[in-house]
Amino acid sequence: MPGAPLEGPFPVLDPIIAPSPLALAQALIRCPSVTPAEGGALGHLATVLGAAGFHVERPVFSEPGTPDIENLYARFGSGRPYLLFAGHTDVVPTGDVAAWRHGPFAGVVEDGLLYGRGAVDMKGGIACMLAAALAHLAAHGEAFTGSIGFLITGDEEGPAVNGTVKLLDWARARGERFDHCLLGEPTNPGRLGEMIKIGRRGSLTGHLKVHGRQGHVAYPHKAENPIPGLLRLASALLAAPLDGGTAHFDASNLAWTTLDVGNPATNVIPAEARATFNVRFNDLWTAQTLGAEIRHRLDAAAGSEVRFTLDLLPSNSPAFLTTPDAFTTLVCAAIEAETGLVPALSTTGGTSDARFIKDACPVIEFGLVGETMHRTDECVAVADLERLTAIYGRVLTAYFGAASSS
Repeated sequence: MPGAPLEGPFPVLDPIIAPSPLALAQALIRCPSVTPAEGGALGHLATVLGAAGFHVERPVFSEPGTPDIENLYARFGSGRPYLLFAGHTDVVPTGDVAAWRHGPFAGVVEDGLLYGRGAVDMKGGIACMLAAALAHLAAHGEAFTGSIGFLITGDEEGPAVNGTVKLLDWARARGERFDHCLLGEPTNPGRLGEMIKIGRRGSLTGHLKVHGRQGHVAYPHKAENPIPGLLRLASALLAAPLDGGTAHFDASNLAWTTLDVGNPATNVIPAEARATFNVRFNDLWTAQTLGAEIRHRLDAAAGSEVRFTLDLLPSNSPAFLTTPDAFTTLVCAAIEAETGLVPALSTTGGTSDARFIKDACPVIEFGLVGETMHRTDECVAVADLERLTAIYGRVLTAYFGAASSS
């Protein structure tokens, strides 16, 4: 079929000329790929992967009301097992460029640190994946019988509509099937090797509006003040915990993010009051069951006295768990061998594209230390780039070695 993976034999790569993770990370950082701009980052990946014998495609997906997004899919080999590396080259805006120690797209190394937007989240992780994959293929050449793939989007930091979710559908329609995926998001709180993500909490956002009747504050009996009603409903949602957590998840938490009346006058009772909340929920809930519970609590608190409307936004962020298995054990062993640390298996943090990949194959996340992601002067230790590349290399060796011996 058109675009099918290339058949072997495959070229034997020279490990001496294989690019280092630092050089790859610098090249990617120097591409100004702020969502939704491709910025040259996917083009650079395509060049490097193509030269290494990967079959590379760059599909563009569209959706009304959202920017077109370019993505990248690359595969080396046609056999099994198939290990997929996933990530994103898009980055968040830089903020005040003058506040940066070095230009955010300069890729400068100083005192052992590589500075630049995306150094941690997650061009550095992609560079390590690519460097490890090229080194593995250079070492094994024509003896390699499995498949290594890269699924890279330019839409993770944006709406996440025209990126990984559509790229997976596109690959599935072409008959692509993956055995496991390693997503290179920054997962470590303070030290490389501390944490693997084996799942993520779901996310649900709601807009609450309490309706009143405008009037003069001197004649409150002629008005209906919505503010006490809003406070009553807001308190009701926080009065009792949503749950107590599960074996792999913390308790679900609801946080109010805005409380707004928008009333510039001091002598006028407003006609309505608004609030927004977000819930990060565990695997006891779906967006539907959680929404029903929230409506139930609001209805009970409102009774016949508070008039309100609730708008729950569509959610593409379910809670999910990748049950620890032999692949998880393999990755943990590679991390421990390289760092001496036994990583915690965590489901903390925000959402990631793993929520889409989980429907295609088991997925776990392991990447760099995330302390500076999205900050001014985002940076990564060059030594961590080298260690992460070595960890990914150990994963590849164990993964395909175990497959060939089974």
